[in-house]
This record gives sequence, structure tokens and C-alpha cells, in this order.
Amino acid sequence: MYAIIEAGGKQYRVSEGDLLDVDRLDGDAGAEVDFDRVLALSPSDEEGGEFRLGTPVIEGARVRARIVAQMKAPKIIVFKFKPKVNYRRKSGHRQPFTRVRIEKIEA
Repeated sequence: MYAIIEAGGKQYRVSEGDLLDVDRLDGDAGAEVDFDRVLALSPSDEEGGEFRLGTPVIEGARVRARIVAQMKAPKIIVFKFKPKVNYRRKSGHRQPFTRVRIEKIEA
């Protein structure tokens, strides 16, 4: 079974046991998180059933996850430059994100 969820304005395809990096969420490692914006559900081959598509979300469906770690992405360099006027600005940025493990998909 897999689901398509929305988190932080982005859409992700998740299955039980997956590790997922999403925009930073509040909570410490080990805390439980619920994603209630489930856009689509697809049953596994053993379960049968049919693909369900929300309009825009499926009512009553949710995905339970557990926070594994709060992390930062690799540094990117932001360099601003204007020719002929000796203008140079260099700074770096590391985007914070949360790594979660998908535990259960509830229809």
C-alpha cells in the first residue's frame, strides 16, 4: 500500500517503513507526527481494492510517522556580484529539514 501525502507544500509518495525528508517540523527525535493531507491511496496487490483519489484530500485518511532526526542539508554558497563597482557578498545557507519514518497508513 502506498499513499500520496502533502507536507510543507510538496507532495510525496510514501509506503510503510520509508524514510522521508520533509521541511522542518516541530518535535524532537522519537515524537509521533500525523500527516492528514492524504491526496491518494493505492492498496497493495494482496489487499485488492481500488485506487482512491481525494478531492482534494481523502476524508478520514492519515499517515502516521515518527521523527528520526532533525537535520540540516549540505551548505550552499550564495554569492552576489556586480561588475565594475567592487560589490561582492558571500554567504552560506543550510536548509533545516526533518527525517521521518513512515509507520502506518490508515484509510
